[in-house]
Amino acid sequence: MKYQAPRGTQDLLPEDAPRWRYVEQMFRQTCADFGYEEVRTPVFESTDLFVRAVGEHTDIVSKEMYSVSAHGSEADERRERLTLRPEGTAPALRAYLQHNLGAKSPLTRLFYVAPNFRHERPQSGRLRQHHQTGIEALGSEDPALDAEVITLGLTYLRRVGITGARLEVNSVGCPECRPVYRERLRAALESRIGTMCENCRRRYDTNPLRILDCKAEDWSVLEAVVPDLADCLCEPCAQHFAHVQAVLQVLDVPYERNPRLVRGLDYYVRTSFEIVHPQLGAQSTVLGGGRYDGLMEELGGPPTPGIGFGCGIERVLLACEALEVAFPLEAVRPVFVVTLGEAARLPGLRLLNDLRQAGIAAQADYLGRSMKAQMRAANRVGARTVLLLGENELAAGAIAVKDMETGAQESCPLSDVVGRMRGRKDEG
Repeated sequence: MKYQAPRGTQDLLPEDAPRWRYVEQMFRQTCADFGYEEVRTPVFESTDLFVRAVGEHTDIVSKEMYSVSAHGSEADERRERLTLRPEGTAPALRAYLQHNLGAKSPLTRLFYVAPNFRHERPQSGRLRQHHQTGIEALGSEDPALDAEVITLGLTYLRRVGITGARLEVNSVGCPECRPVYRERLRAALESRIGTMCENCRRRYDTNPLRILDCKAEDWSVLEAVVPDLADCLCEPCAQHFAHVQAVLQVLDVPYERNPRLVRGLDYYVRTSFEIVHPQLGAQSTVLGGGRYDGLMEELGGPPTPGIGFGCGIERVLLACEALEVAFPLEAVRPVFVVTLGEAARLPGLRLLNDLRQAGIAAQADYLGRSMKAQMRAANRVGARTVLLLGENELAAGAIAVKDMETGAQESCPLSDVVGRMRGRKDEG
């Protein structure tokens, strides 16, 4: 073919759509149960928004963003840099600030379902256009809110059928204590950095904590020399993390502390967490997030603590596939209108429309095929009932109603058929 979907993207076909709808429905329902409300932001934002929020030296900003220059009118020669959304938190916070959502409630709970775009090497479940569900809870630094956000993520994954997932948590400190750890980490790796991968050598100067997330290094050796971030936490950060763990224990939420869990964005402080699944191999993270107190100020807003997570729908579906999750999808079983002869054609189309206007799923043949071919089409779409309308039925003012499960057939006045089909729909 001359044209194909761009590398790192995929088409969502009709046979895939029911699983996607189910997963999204479970996320929306879980968010509603926890008191979160939906926000929808533009697919592109000012480039500077992501530079300020995500971090100039992160892989996302330095290598992965899709950005363009937008030209103004002839009288306005300024160029505005715009970027396709690479992550969901910065746009949600921009909307929170722009529309003053904090004035409506001291605690704002938001969720979103949206595509994100990153120019990275495509991998299984990691595409250049991927789809993400996410939440943001803004206005409280209570450790119990951290536990709520984590619990929402676990509840969502459990509801879609993912079992065997593992929760990993850590604290990445704050701007007061993290610089201490950063220097200790540099000192510990100074003699080894020359033998480490290119990414780690680059991060050593610009973003050393990201070295802890490297998948290329031999951590069975490095683990012994890398200092533990917990030993560098200031007292407020240490107490906050202890309270998060205490609430998780009260909620009977099993977790493991991962001392190398730092996440990939500069805005994270204190609580950082991931939900991983062994069935996904090296890229095992299904859901990840953390606290980002201070980010709102970085974007020009008032001090507003916050915490959230992002979860790739593609990765959720990969985990479901690996676990052979059987989605409880309800197939639509339409009424199929079969017409015989030219005289029945227009009355059949009128009936088809009447059924649809009454909220009854209905289909018909548009290829001028024989009755036998139309009945095969009815079987193919899973029709529960077939309505047969020919010249004889028209003359009698009636229609033949055939039950496709039992094979039973009866005559019904044409004027009553929509009401009867509606009754069957209500009966299930």
